[in-house]
Amino acid sequence: MAISTVGIIGAGQMGKGIAQVFAIAGFDVILHDNSTDVIATAKGDIADGLAKAAMHDDLATETQSAALGRITATDALADLASSDLIIETAIESESVKQAIFREVIPLLSADTILASNTSSISITRLAAGTDRPEKFMGMHFMNPVPRMQLVELIRGIATSETTFDAVKAVILKLGKVPVAAEDFPAFAVNRILMPMINEAIYTVYEGVGTVESIDISMKLGAHHPMGPLELADFIGLDICLANMNALDKGLADNKYRPCPLLTKYVEAGWLGRKSGRGFYDYRGEKPVPTR
Repeated sequence: MAISTVGIIGAGQMGKGIAQVFAIAGFDVILHDNSTDVIATAKGDIADGLAKAAMHDDLATETQSAALGRITATDALADLASSDLIIETAIESESVKQAIFREVIPLLSADTILASNTSSISITRLAAGTDRPEKFMGMHFMNPVPRMQLVELIRGIATSETTFDAVKAVILKLGKVPVAAEDFPAFAVNRILMPMINEAIYTVYEGVGTVESIDISMKLGAHHPMGPLELADFIGLDICLANMNALDKGLADNKYRPCPLLTKYVEAGWLGRKSGRGFYDYRGEKPVPTR
């Protein structure tokens, strides 16, 4: 399975990061989004990211220019037809992801591999809704994609070894570290990370500590680079809640019950950095705790 052209569906935070690292590694990239505004923002952010990498000697100037030239941004799904690999990076909603694959599959070659960047949804279920479950798997990149080295690779029950090996080779070509995880709710990283974040939210909810005191405690007491609430805001509280709901539903264990405060913040539209407010308010000169 020779992979040279990669189609990425969704030009948000994850999609544009994935596009950037593939382009740097020499792949032709077709970046799709339904929104022309999102596409324009993504193109600008990718250009800025490449320029910063070149400025800090992480990337040669000529490589920066060539990488940018390998990315085609489009709002036409039909432009993905030449892709050898499709990576879906839409919101963490199973119905949305299934609808995307139903729409794009008729446009693709029978040999095209399908992948989802889902952080919690069953790969087996997503694959079962396609015409090629043996050519379907999970590719869970970490955020921010250009900086984070790990990629979780998740087989569905029908994923072939040929597909897995082809995708693993691609990840190695990106200079990242592939780690296999089984197809259980939230896989490995978020199975561990999200309950920790959820527990930190419970400590605020129960009055054990404030947002600031909990983040300081974990940074200085556990040597975490970011406090758990600061990290939750960075990830997106809607994503955290989706992961906790997947764990709660999929494993039926009360220890995975989402904290009611997390649910309230999401209901309020306080999703973290991307909405301007979460456990911190980002609308001023510096973040201010909201509790």
